[in-house]
Amino acid sequence: MKILVLNAGSSTQKSCLYDIISPKNINLPPSPLWEATIDWTLNNRYGLLKVEANGEKITHDLSVDNRQTGIKTMLETIIDGKTKVIKKLTDINVVGHRVVHGGNKYSQATIITPEVKAVIKELIPLAPNHNPSHLESIESIEKINKEIPQVAVFDTAFHTTIPDYAKIYPIPYQYYEEGIQRYGFHGISHEYVSQRTAEIIDRPLNSLKLISCHLGNGCSITAIKEGKSINTSMGFTPLEGLMMGTRSGSIDPAIVTYLMRKYGYDGDTIDEILNKKSGLLGISEISGDLRGVLKAMEEGDIKAKLAVDIYINRIQEVISSMLPCLKGLDALVFTAGVGENSPIIREKICEKFDFLGLKLHHKKNSQFCQDTNIATDNSSVKILVVHTQEDWAIAKQCYNIMNSQS
Repeated sequence: MKILVLNAGSSTQKSCLYDIISPKNINLPPSPLWEATIDWTLNNRYGLLKVEANGEKITHDLSVDNRQTGIKTMLETIIDGKTKVIKKLTDINVVGHRVVHGGNKYSQATIITPEVKAVIKELIPLAPNHNPSHLESIESIEKINKEIPQVAVFDTAFHTTIPDYAKIYPIPYQYYEEGIQRYGFHGISHEYVSQRTAEIIDRPLNSLKLISCHLGNGCSITAIKEGKSINTSMGFTPLEGLMMGTRSGSIDPAIVTYLMRKYGYDGDTIDEILNKKSGLLGISEISGDLRGVLKAMEEGDIKAKLAVDIYINRIQEVISSMLPCLKGLDALVFTAGVGENSPIIREKICEKFDFLGLKLHHKKNSQFCQDTNIATDNSSVKILVVHTQEDWAIAKQCYNIMNSQS
């Protein structure tokens, strides 16, 4: 079964094509037949396309009027040139889309229908940087061939198991009835790394108590018990929770009303400040990329050090807050760009949890590690670095849906 995965972000389009030959290899992530990314700049009127297939790597500068045109150009590389891997696009059996926000209507992946598209559109105010991009990707495929089945895999779906006491905000109940609640995000990643952790440590997933730390430009932490999400740091939107690259994370809500009264800011201005001008960028005044902030810290920049200190403290606070609902901890898991690639961040996070009997193996941590336990042999809690594979997780869910309908 040939499965195309389209993972649309606010500034990127990541894509890959898998060929799942039989149910026997469904749990073994194969190398994609074809991979591509588009980095968008200048209001989507320019993009840098990178494609890899057949051992070839090509780069194209795209000058396009809209994202759909760019996606069409990207998909043409599957059937033409050195990166050709199939004869025609209709050889694709199903297209899977990562959809950031599915609201409270979808607890699992689903075939995309006009009704599903309407819900994704309805939820744009809750994910304005992502849901419009998902719709554009869906409509791009429809223009190629409406007969190709498409599947939405929701980032929020994994968190639908969070109990009401952790899901409902302590504001008038009528707002919960109107849909204001903790939804949580990065669910595809958290679910995948929990399953992969169980495989690595050779324990049944339904016996494990895990804390999964997805640390990238966007960051979230999830408490996972017996394979289910029971609490998570992101909430009604991806803004809540941890300090991130350019997002503030959780702050006193009265700060918002104070700023609005003092400076006359409207909602759009507040959104801009909290989502795009805060976090690591806001404190360091250098960059929203942790690598740049760490480099400045090493060179003695005081604000860069402060930004890292706040970043670490927030992560430690949230990990601590997840312990009571789990009533114990079998493994602390790091994933995503920062979680997988920054030994210093993992070390700083772990150093205050020695009271749990958690002991980091410093040599293992300092080396390249992927899908590895980096705790010492006598650590009471395992510490894992797991390479998240959201695209493969999406492909698996597409395969299962299509297989169940055949």
